[in-house]
Amino acid sequence: MKRLFITFLFILTMAMMNAATALRVDPANWFAGMKDPSLQIMLYGKGIRDVRNVTTDYPGVKVDSVVRLDSPNYLFVYLNLKDAKAGEMTLRLDGKKIKYELKERQMPGEAHKGFTNADVLYLLMPDRFANGNPKNDVVKGMRDQLCDRTKPSLRHGGDLEGIRQHLDYFKQLGVTALWFTPILENDCPTDGVNSSYHGYATTDYYKVDARFGSNDEYCNLIKDCHKKGLKVVMDMIFNHCSDYHIWNRDMPSKDWFNNPGYGLQTSYKLTPVLDPYASKVDLAETTDGWFVKSMPDLNQRNPHVIKYLIQNSEWWIETADIDGIRMDTYPYADRKAMAQWMKTLDAEYPNFNTVGETWVTEPQYTASWQKDSKLSKVNSYLKTVMDFSFFDKLNQAKREETDGWWNGFNRIYNSLCYDYLYPNPSSVLAFIENHDTDRFLGNTKDSTMLKQALALLLTINRIPQLYYGTEVLMNGTKEVTDGYVRKDFPGGFAGDQHDCFTAEGRTKTENEMFNWLSALLHWRQGNEVISKGSQTQFIPYNGVYVIARQYDGKTVMTILNGKRSDNVLDVARYAEIIKDNKTAKDVVTGKTLDISKNVPLTQRESLVIEF
Repeated sequence: MKRLFITFLFILTMAMMNAATALRVDPANWFAGMKDPSLQIMLYGKGIRDVRNVTTDYPGVKVDSVVRLDSPNYLFVYLNLKDAKAGEMTLRLDGKKIKYELKERQMPGEAHKGFTNADVLYLLMPDRFANGNPKNDVVKGMRDQLCDRTKPSLRHGGDLEGIRQHLDYFKQLGVTALWFTPILENDCPTDGVNSSYHGYATTDYYKVDARFGSNDEYCNLIKDCHKKGLKVVMDMIFNHCSDYHIWNRDMPSKDWFNNPGYGLQTSYKLTPVLDPYASKVDLAETTDGWFVKSMPDLNQRNPHVIKYLIQNSEWWIETADIDGIRMDTYPYADRKAMAQWMKTLDAEYPNFNTVGETWVTEPQYTASWQKDSKLSKVNSYLKTVMDFSFFDKLNQAKREETDGWWNGFNRIYNSLCYDYLYPNPSSVLAFIENHDTDRFLGNTKDSTMLKQALALLLTINRIPQLYYGTEVLMNGTKEVTDGYVRKDFPGGFAGDQHDCFTAEGRTKTENEMFNWLSALLHWRQGNEVISKGSQTQFIPYNGVYVIARQYDGKTVMTILNGKRSDNVLDVARYAEIIKDNKTAKDVVTGKTLDISKNVPLTQRESLVIEF
């Protein structure tokens, strides 16, 4: 009898343990002292909706409401933490106890500093940058059991440890902030040809993908970055998640997604969101259609959905001390809900920064999405937008001669002249390529136009973003698959014969490009002429495009010969900038330049000078 009783206790204990581990709690912890005292806790477990009473006697905490939706396996508990202090509180669900930790904040919200135009962001894909821990290339129990570097669209094994091992490389190059494509769990299957190595099919918003590392590794990596003066920007996706997310496998409510079951495909056309004449069908296709079949479209108009997402971004700021957010597919999500998210973050973290992907190549569209824009009736509260106009015009200009009207660098002039539309032009992120575009070099290795593009990118009134490997002439196009513009960084993986992390491993041409860009980046660091200076641009004249920056008696001139032949800078035309100065310094080479007379320029030459 005694043995039977012990066996019964063991079975009961194991059942209780299994029940406890089966209950999912999002977020797993929270923070005392937030300006917004409300907290949503999502409980997920079999039959959890049937819980009738949720109480707590923790000082300063009040249960505001308990929400039961369509699925019997979800329960949303809303707490008010206005007067709560850090500690472990107990939630009672019909008498059953759940321990829940309120952590002390590491710093007030105002102390979280975001990226600015004094920074240079370096965008990299963790799976393709460096493999620091081969043991996590394949993780038992996950749906994708393939890691094959010979296939451009399968996982290659790069991870957070690989990034950590190369932090000195970023310092040597001269960038100041790292933007990783999404690092959250993408527990999705592969068909042997494609996988979610890119990270844009989230299956858990609170968990780093085990193939990249762990939450602790991510947090520690950010600490190591901060020690070296590097900021970290986190890539987030609120428009959609993976079809393998528990929300899609067991929908909390019928309206958790727009058009469940892939009921509508997005048109990818973003203009209806701001078009004053937009039809309802066009607008619905943009905002309520699925991005792809495997990525269900989240309904941010559902208050429980948007609250969950807002809290998730706050949790990562508090937990990992990230220095910024890049929000994917920004206009595809509900406009007012995203404005609510941004307004909440701005109130809690006034010095933080978020950049939204707004992929339309006209500046008036992009400007409408920036915080406090007079062009929109809905304030987005989004501080930074992405300059797809600059990207588009520059990638056209690289193939053209700069003439007296529209071609070549005239395209850049005719884009930047609309900066008056932006409430804050210095908080616009510019780039020449990224993980969704062809490499700037295409399938060539010609650095001439690349240097012109980078000289422009790093000296105009923008937040510049580089793409990994540009500094060593990585190339590729998307004709076959995106994987060809997302190649492995040479030297980041076992067996690589070519190591671009060291000068010894780089070729002569790669070193020349790396050293040129590194010199420009280090010169830019802390340079207030670039971060605070006024900007003057001159209409391209005789094929030469000039932009000047001025601050506190100092001047920087970026001079670009837009012709494929030798040319000359007519200094008299730029007298209002040059004034009485006779000499200037080439900021890359350090050589002295005589600007008292016309300056000869070689074909497609780029000069950045200061005086």
